[in-house]
Amino acid sequence: MSTSVDLVYEQVRHMAANFEFKPAERINESELSKRLGASRTPLREAMNRLTAEGLLMFEAGRGFFCQPLNPQLVVNLYELREALETAAIRAAVERASDDQIAELQQFILDTAGRYTDGTPTREIVALDEQFHLMIANLSGNPELVNMIELTYERIRYVRWIAMREKIDITHAAHMHIFEAIAARDADAAVARMRDHIKKHNAEATEIVGKAYTHLYVPQQ
Repeated sequence: MSTSVDLVYEQVRHMAANFEFKPAERINESELSKRLGASRTPLREAMNRLTAEGLLMFEAGRGFFCQPLNPQLVVNLYELREALETAAIRAAVERASDDQIAELQQFILDTAGRYTDGTPTREIVALDEQFHLMIANLSGNPELVNMIELTYERIRYVRWIAMREKIDITHAAHMHIFEAIAARDADAAVARMRDHIKKHNAEATEIVGKAYTHLYVPQQ
């Protein structure tokens, strides 16, 4: 049963994170069960797990819903990400070995050429997440890493939209952050990470507007 639940969980998690359900849409469990070829019991258990993680919502008497997509939620999630990742980078500066920092530098050098307009946006976001998770892992705190990964799941769709206009800026910011880590300057590393992540209400509103366009208007 656990294997079945885990498989269904991963399938529905992917659908929810990618907004294959429309924002705040009620999920038809019967149709989803048929679509996935899964029985209702593992599906319900998987959806309960995703509700606990914030990717789905549950209303008594009404069922499960996809998470909403609104500017305030985006700002809240970016604030959460900022808090988690600034804590992670401070710990990373204090705990990472010289060899680990050298590995991070090599990753930046190896991937520099992929930050171009010709690279699919989803690949750029994946590279960005990999860089940030490498830093998080240097913190030596796996629980912190897990929380950061979950936050990425909840904001990945809007990041695909936002990253289209910031590809070149992203790699430059990564270099700036790395320089502070290499210098073992925790305060500078935290400040640079915060500047890199922070989203303001006006920017979040614009991103959400573009996200709705991509969700509801067929793209050419």
